[in-house]
Parts: sequence; structure tokens; C-alpha cells
Amino acid sequence: MEPACLRHTELPHTSRLFSDFLYQYHRVERFYTAPLSSGYPEDRRPKMIEALRAQNGDHPSLDVLSQPRAVAVVTGQQVGLFSGPAYTIYKALTAAKLAAQLSAAGTPAVPVFWLATEDHDFAEVSHAWAFDEANRPVQFRVNGRSENNTPVGSIEITQWPVKELRSSLAGFHYAEDVLALVESTYRPGTSMGQAFHCLLERLLKPYGFLFLDPLHPKARQLAAPMLEHAVRMGPDLTKLLLQRNGELESAGYHAQVHVEPTTSLFFFLEGGKRIPVRDLRYSQEQLADHPEQLSPNALLRPVVQDYMLPTAAYIGGPAELAYFAQSQVLYERLLGHMPRLVSRSGFTLFDSRAAKLMDRYKLRPRDFFRGEEAVRERIASRLVPEGLDQRFERVTASTGQSLDELQQAILSYDPTLASAVQKSREKMVYQLTKMRAKIARETMRRNNRALEETSYLYNTVYPNKHLQERLYSMLPFLARHGFELVDHLYDSVKLDCPDHILLQV
Repeated sequence: MEPACLRHTELPHTSRLFSDFLYQYHRVERFYTAPLSSGYPEDRRPKMIEALRAQNGDHPSLDVLSQPRAVAVVTGQQVGLFSGPAYTIYKALTAAKLAAQLSAAGTPAVPVFWLATEDHDFAEVSHAWAFDEANRPVQFRVNGRSENNTPVGSIEITQWPVKELRSSLAGFHYAEDVLALVESTYRPGTSMGQAFHCLLERLLKPYGFLFLDPLHPKARQLAAPMLEHAVRMGPDLTKLLLQRNGELESAGYHAQVHVEPTTSLFFFLEGGKRIPVRDLRYSQEQLADHPEQLSPNALLRPVVQDYMLPTAAYIGGPAELAYFAQSQVLYERLLGHMPRLVSRSGFTLFDSRAAKLMDRYKLRPRDFFRGEEAVRERIASRLVPEGLDQRFERVTASTGQSLDELQQAILSYDPTLASAVQKSREKMVYQLTKMRAKIARETMRRNNRALEETSYLYNTVYPNKHLQERLYSMLPFLARHGFELVDHLYDSVKLDCPDHILLQV
């Protein structure tokens, strides 16, 4: 199976906004640009380096980022169990590749990973998916003491589902290497944020990543001036967002985040909770007096992030890039510029067996998006004995020719019978097609191997009706193929190609 690209317009659930961002950018450009400012203030750089050093130690990338004009290529993700979906790694590798490209062109650049520890939807990050040796999806869940509005990054876990992971990875050649990594990073008593950080830091070590946790005190100090400025402008910013949502909808696009006149862009961090400002009785002035306790919502967060960092580019997925179409008005008012926005690379990975089966049955990824039953029928049609299948072809062709002759004769006799003749014709053709499908299904029923191969393929390409990269963690792929897979993926990132990549590994 040769590497190939699949346009996002061929993938399920691709929004028109994301599609136009990738392939018709002139249609959405006005939602993604802001006037250029003078760039990152150099007097802010020492504080930024101090905040990053507090979380990354004396990392060599800090020496690069300390230079005047040095920039960051930023990406980020919620701190999910076992690294979250595989696309987390794809985002990071895209950021690393772009940072290397900028550095080679003369602009010192380092990749920075924003750890989304402030989010408080524990249910969204408390589970992960892997697959076993037979490619059957396996889910893991973690239990944590999570009360309402607790930032997920701070939730400590006493028992991670490592035993369950070990069971699912049994039989993979590199399983013990992966499990050793997991056991050294997902230790009992570690928080969701710490475990996620440690795992990604180990996996991405060759690429010079710096990590930024916005809950860290030094990060909060760095963000405070922007948060104070934003909270004082709160009502005006909400009006701008309402206007932008209307512009997006008038243009036929969607607003990723619903905004109402009463919507606040802030949460308040107090007592280990992230409390919506609307639930508090604090005045605007009182909130502005405590900027280090403010936490931005999804639309304001990227602006705060790019106030803190000298961001040249942000690497995001479809939903994130939709956020930016709304956040652009906040960038323009608060920061005066926006970073370059780049869609992350996306992959569907095929092992050698899956690749051979795709070729044998002449299947394409889009064949899987109609469900497993449709794939089963497609494979079944390939299993009908060649002689019988050829006879069906001949009978269908000759029947069609006979029906054409009969239809022409009837219509010459009485044109008013056209509708009745057409309906009769359709019924005859339908019965032939139905009989052919029944034979294919019976052939499949007798072929247990084909049934197993269908399941193997479906769980490779579109498991549980999700794109592979959006369901499975990277861990089972590493257990099957080894840690060299990360380097192979990095080499396969194509910054000049916006399409989804089909890759045999």
C-alpha cells in the first residue's frame, strides 16, 4: 500500500469552515487576520523565560528562546489519559517540524506545548482507547476525586489503569517497552497534568519541546497583565464576539463557541476550583484586582497564550481553528496581531496486514465511513465465485438490453405507459441486485476468515465510527511498531500538504 493523501472534504464531519480554511482560504481570510504589531516586547522575554525555566529546568531550548527575535511554534492539548488521542502526538510533531523549518530559514524557533490543565471537564479526559492484537478497541477509565469545576490538571490519581493496558497490549512486540514508559510516568498519586506532561516530554524529547502549564504560579504572574486588561474590557469584548458570531453565520459558517450577551470570558480560580464568574458576586473592579486568579475561557485562552509567548505560529485541529475565527476580534482589540495558523498533520496508520487486505479487497478509506455493514457487503461481493459473478454480469447486461427493447416497443404502442414500464423495469433490476447481494452475504457467512478480516480492517480505519487518530491513543501503535514510529511520523509530516495522510508503518 503506497502512502497517499485524502482530502478533508472526503472525511466525515468536516465543517465548511475548516474545509475553506484548508482549500479556499480567500473565503475565510477576513476571519483569520489582524493588523501587524511591532512584535513580541523584548522586555517581556526575561519573565517568559523565567516562567518556562520554572517548569522545564535548564532546557537547551531556553537558550534559543532567550535570543532577541526568537519565536515559538505553539500547540497544545487537554491533559488526557495515556496521552489522549493519537492526534496529540501529530500536533506536536507538526509544531516541531515547523519550528525546525523556521530555524533553518534563519529565524530561531522552538516548539512549545501548552498543557491545557485548566479545563474542568474531567469526564472528557478520564478515558482512553487502545486496541489489542486482534485490533479490537479497548477502553480504559480512571477514577479521580473530581468535584465540580476542578481543573483536571490538578486532579491526583491513586490508581491508573496500567494493568488493563498491559492486558490489551499483550502480544505486541514492543509492549514491555511501552509499559515501562507508562509505569514511570503514570505513577500512583501523580496528577493528570503531571503524568501527561511526563509522558509527552519523554516521547518528544528529541524535538526540543518546552512545556507550559498555565496553572503554575510563574505562568499566572506572566499572564496577569493581559487578564487584568481583558477583564476591564469584558462587556466590550462580548459585544465584539456577538457581532463576529453573526458574521460567521451570515457567511454560512458555524460559531464553535456559543456566545450570549451575558457570557463571561473568565473563570475564577479559588480553593482549587475554576468557578464561572457569573456564579460570583464580584464586580469588574474586584476581578481586575485579582488577575492572577483569573482563568480565560476557550475564546480568550489563545490570546492570553500569545501574550505570554512570542508565538509565530499555532498548530491546531479543526475545532481549534474554528475557535480562532471567533477569537480574531479579541486578538485585534487586545493584542494587535495573530499568529500564523497551521492545520496539524493527520494520519491513518496501516500495519502490513491491513495494507495487504486493503489491496486484496480493493478498498478505499471512504468505503469505511458508511459503517461496518457496508464494508462487509463490499468484501462479500469480492468473495463470490468468479464464474457465478461473471454470469450475474452477463444476465444483468442481457436483461437490461431486453428490457430496453421491450420498453421501446411498449412506449411506441402507448406512451402513457411510460411510468408503469419504468417502475416494472426498476423492480426487475432490483430483484437481480438483491439476489446477487444475498449470494454475497451467504458467501461471507461461510467465510469466517473474511468476517475476521472485515473487523480487523474496520477497527483500523474507522473504529467505533471515529477516525483512527481521534479514538486510539498512540500507545498501542508504539507497542506494535516501536518508538522509532515517532521519528517515522515526524519524517512523514508534510507542511505543504493540508490533506489527511494514509501511511503504512
